[in-house]
Amino acid sequence: MANQRNPLKINVGFFNNLPIGSFRDIHFESPDLHLPPDLDVTNFSGSVHISRTPQGLLFDGAFRAFIQAECVRCLEPYDQLLETEFSEVYAYKSHSFTESNLFVPDDGNIDLSPVIREYLMLENPIKPLCKPDCQGLCVVCGENLNIATCEHQARIKIE
Repeated sequence: MANQRNPLKINVGFFNNLPIGSFRDIHFESPDLHLPPDLDVTNFSGSVHISRTPQGLLFDGAFRAFIQAECVRCLEPYDQLLETEFSEVYAYKSHSFTESNLFVPDDGNIDLSPVIREYLMLENPIKPLCKPDCQGLCVVCGENLNIATCEHQARIKIE
């Protein structure tokens, strides 16, 4: 069901011949994945539960991935975990769009990349921290205080 060149593009055309209430679970895993136009993730995994409804196809997804982030305190790069869950309906008829304007195309191939990218981007923290107790940088010399204590910090602790 999944496309090798685009692992998040799935053919759901077979649902047209199934009764309402039919469902399928599809699992995804990829060590590296590019979500166009600008999101590169690693250790991508998750699954989607697809159910046929009278209006269209209900997608219940749960995904997790890591992105390369930079800590706002110490400026060190680290892997940021992003986890998301979503429910979206892809309507059968293009004139009966859902709130998110998603519909099942005539060829039956749905690319989940834009939806997954959007939900993962919403989980991306505004102020990413490598760890909750990150000490940051010395405001005088720029030393990473997670690694070492500089003379300025030693002087502040004494005073």
